[in-house]
Amino acid sequence: MPMIELTAPEGALSPEGRKSVQQGLAGVLMHWEGAPDTAFFRSLTWTCLHELPAGAQTTAEDSAPRFRVEVTVPQGALSERRKAGLIADVTSTVLAAAGLGEAEALRVWVLIREQPEGTWGAGGSVVRFAELVALANEQREQTSGA
Repeated sequence: MPMIELTAPEGALSPEGRKSVQQGLAGVLMHWEGAPDTAFFRSLTWTCLHELPAGAQTTAEDSAPRFRVEVTVPQGALSERRKAGLIADVTSTVLAAAGLGEAEALRVWVLIREQPEGTWGAGGSVVRFAELVALANEQREQTSGA
């Protein structure tokens, strides 16, 4: 049940990038979290795009667009290796959507928030990470046996 939120200044994403960035980020997150690419897990991987009004974001140095990506996952879902891969791929995805090159990578900041066990709920119930892992394994078996 990962969530990924991109905050960007209005107009910072190319029109094509704006159309594709959310699904691109969802795919990157699912890959690094190790979720199977099934309709069920795609439906649980939320992406939100928050666009700031013109002039609402700047640094002390300049007003070139910056991008903040906040990723929320269950605690224990990402190893250090997976976090590093996620950060690299999220950065590349955002840069591409904005029409920027790798030299602009410091414009993208990625914050990974791990939600402690027992503090994530859906459908009126607490969702446990072990339950999600079991469900993912079950769906992998079903798709590989099909």
